Amino acid sequence: MCGIVGLLVKKPALRERLGALMVPMLTGMTERGPDSAGLAVYTTPLSGRLHKISLYSGELAVDWSAVLAQVAQHFTEQHEIAVLGNHAVLTTAADPDHVVSWLKLGAPAVAVLSIGQSIDLYKDVGAPADIARRYEFGALRGTHLVGHTRMATESAVTPAHAHPFTAGRDFCLVHNGSLSNPHLVRKRLEPLGIKFETDNDTEAACRFFEWRLREGDDLRKAVERGFSELDGFFTFLMGTEKELLIVRDAFACKPAVVAETDDYVAIASEFRSLAHLPDISHATLFEPKPEEIYSWRI
Repeated sequence: MCGIVGLLVKKPALRERLGALMVPMLTGMTERGPDSAGLAVYTTPLSGRLHKISLYSGELAVDWSAVLAQVAQHFTEQHEIAVLGNHAVLTTAADPDHVVSWLKLGAPAVAVLSIGQSIDLYKDVGAPADIARRYEFGALRGTHLVGHTRMATESAVTPAHAHPFTAGRDFCLVHNGSLSNPHLVRKRLEPLGIKFETDNDTEAACRFFEWRLREGDDLRKAVERGFSELDGFFTFLMGTEKELLIVRDAFACKPAVVAETDDYVAIASEFRSLAHLPDISHATLFEPKPEEIYSWRI
């Protein structure tokens, strides 16, 4: 059992309050996911060649200034780093794939969580409220976000196994449920050069959808292909730089509720995580239907 939350604000004035509105949503899912939590937040995309790389150091002490200096020695382009505890966001004008390849060798204590021009990602083990305070989620600004609280059922409790999972650029996925064929998905994708970092079933779904996006599908088409490729129970919530999407499996046994007003679209596993939102009494409320895709764009 896990908890999912998503929030997309339609009015620019609400972007300053995105994190403040989200924190009660995330902590409201603590009983569904007490062992770890994470959040992907989408901001105004960077321009030109600039990309953001979200990094995590775990319990190891990392000198982020030294990491930045080493990156600057190997790549002559512009770089800067913003540090928040054991997380950091590296902004670079260098090819982000080349930077990530160097980090794996030159800074092996640092894990890469996400890459893109819009996404910042934070995840860790512990109670959702503690994680929200640790990484100052209440101060986050942006257009939309995807969050998750995890109760581990089939793999270890580690930051790497926490959600959201990411693949490619500016794409993330959270999952409530359990897939029965993730190893078959891996067996299909690994010969294509797609590498996996965990044994978590959700990572298989994330990499499958991102593979289809790279092959030219839009997100809706990629999800439609998933109906025949991914076996098991799921509520998937996904984010891209422009879109928030939710879909449930054919049995819809994993809960989800959507609240939509003129100001926002909010999604959670249970209504209690939406009850605090402004004007919720006038929101259009519904449960997503089985195998029906719902998406919203900024």
